[in-house]
Amino acid sequence: MNGTGVTAIRGELHIDGRRLSYLDFGGPGRPLLALHGHLYEGQTWAQLAQGLAPQWRVIAPDQRGHGDSDRAASYTRDDYVADAIALLDHLGIEEAVTLGHSGGGITAFQIAARHPERVSAIVNVEGPVCDLDDGPSALSFVLSMPYTAPDRQALLDAIGPLAPMLGDKLRSTADGGWRLPFHPQDTITSEQGTHGDHWADWTSTECPALFVLARDSQVITPEDGREIVARRANTGLAELHGDHFAHTTDPDGFAAAVKDFLNTLS
Repeated sequence: MNGTGVTAIRGELHIDGRRLSYLDFGGPGRPLLALHGHLYEGQTWAQLAQGLAPQWRVIAPDQRGHGDSDRAASYTRDDYVADAIALLDHLGIEEAVTLGHSGGGITAFQIAARHPERVSAIVNVEGPVCDLDDGPSALSFVLSMPYTAPDRQALLDAIGPLAPMLGDKLRSTADGGWRLPFHPQDTITSEQGTHGDHWADWTSTECPALFVLARDSQVITPEDGREIVARRANTGLAELHGDHFAHTTDPDGFAAAVKDFLNTLS
């Protein structure tokens, strides 16, 4: 899967005084809005953007409270959809493919449900559609992590086994310290906002869609994945090796599946 080399340009817009940062991988291709899930940021889509260029222009925001984007007062589903629409408006994009992982996958199909004229196709990567247990957050482990530390090594030591995943995403602060790329409590609040029944949003549109299911997913069972595909019109299934984070555990398979789907669009 050999794409053309692209260089992302970081941009930002301000929404009610809050900074929303994004990466625009540019090029002449059709726009694709790529939405990361919790613990990630826009940079997670860099390899995909390389593989899809020049046919597709990938725009990847650091969603509210993540990466270089400011923390927000709330993290509802409506908030995430509104941010996405504001970004498309800022860039003058009338219609795009929406792609998202996990919570970002939910946002991808909720944008289509609420603004169908803005979405030409959907790629939902392990974004839950079925009811989720409204119990403790699956990400509750982040509450044991400090948001800031006096130096980078202290923060790496504090996050322990997550250091390989988060080490290159830590940010320096104005006072000389270091911080996580997300606030632990904000992450819990945001994740809890993904709970619930999203069938109406998922099935309310008929634009082409691809659901990406990881064979070793910790979130979506094979039975649920197949039901997600069966209950929505015009929807295909791609099963990949790896766990819930399929775009990182099987990046080549993921990129190939997405490109094959995009090649079917008129």
